[in-house]
Amino acid sequence: MHVVVFTRSTPDTAAKVEVDANGQVTWGDAATVVNPWDEYSLEEAILQAQNNGGKSTVIAIGTEMHNDALKHSLAMGLDAAIRVWDDALEGTDSLAWATVAAAAVNKLGDVDLVIFGKESVDVGTDQHNYQTARKLGWPMLSYVAQILEVDYDAKTIKVERMLEQGRQIVTSKLPAVISVMKDINEPRYPSFIGIRKASKAEIPVWSLADLGVDLPATHTSTPTFKNLPKVDIQVEIMQGDIDEQVATLVDRLLEEKVL
Repeated sequence: MHVVVFTRSTPDTAAKVEVDANGQVTWGDAATVVNPWDEYSLEEAILQAQNNGGKSTVIAIGTEMHNDALKHSLAMGLDAAIRVWDDALEGTDSLAWATVAAAAVNKLGDVDLVIFGKESVDVGTDQHNYQTARKLGWPMLSYVAQILEVDYDAKTIKVERMLEQGRQIVTSKLPAVISVMKDINEPRYPSFIGIRKASKAEIPVWSLADLGVDLPATHTSTPTFKNLPKVDIQVEIMQGDIDEQVATLVDRLLEEKVL
């Protein structure tokens, strides 16, 4: 049994993110962290592999900055780490990302389960999760709050999904792709021994040639970013009784053309 999980390094959520003079996003010298949603998918990959006598592999697609997330994953207890990068990936969209992700899973060859975090906080999207499942041709189970049962002999998985309407129990065939919620587990802290071991790990880098894949045409692109316009905010505390306050509020709303 082989579980694969994807991760990435993202700016610290406390970092001040701005757009520089070249229209590119920067967070200065703030540190990067493991994508917060991935902490739960990494933990679940470790648990599933350990509980079922299998192995776990973590993959990051991107430049060297993502090595930090991979080494953090190894320090947590993942068995192996791989980074995928090729200069041809620069400026591509999520479909290209998913194409490469699926190719990496196929290259490993014996994967039963792929786990994603709910989304990537730096880009604020989860569409790559679904696109990867589509590229693999595997079932996609999103918003998984609990894995209830995995039968690797029968090749089935039963999960509990967290939806706005309530909880949903779903059974699917394996191999499958799932995305997990933070309620699914409590991520462990890397041990000192794990950190030392991970710091010495040599992380292989796979190129497009290694994967034997051609990228699809890029249909979306982001040529530049802009900082949000500064807004001059003034606060007025309305005086008088409730009728006077309501009248003043209506006048202000009319002045601002809200009404």
